Amino acid sequence: MSRSGSCHCGAVQFEVEGDFDQVMECNCSHCSRKGYLLWFVPRTQFRLKTPETSLGTYTFNKHVIRHQFCLKCGCAPFGLGAAKGREMAAVNVRCIENVDLAALKRQFFDGRSL
Repeated sequence: MSRSGSCHCGAVQFEVEGDFDQVMECNCSHCSRKGYLLWFVPRTQFRLKTPETSLGTYTFNKHVIRHQFCLKCGCAPFGLGAAKGREMAAVNVRCIENVDLAALKRQFFDGRSL
């Protein structure tokens, strides 16, 4: 299934292939402040539809995930990184169209303790 998403103002748009019924909710200082609900997919399943020049990048801690945000509205719809040698996209499902957030199972991750 192909899903469309964007930042708040629409300057950053993307498509992601796949289906999910569970998301990760991390309690690290960054994710908890932003309210991320993350869905991790192989990078090949993620496609940015707008120019990369619309994006800013933020990294912290171990600098493993490159958190991407819109330079216009500041919304952070996804991050890019690698896990076990595989390029991944961490998609903020709050930025995907027509997702029933209340129906999603949340897997908690203790990022604060890392």
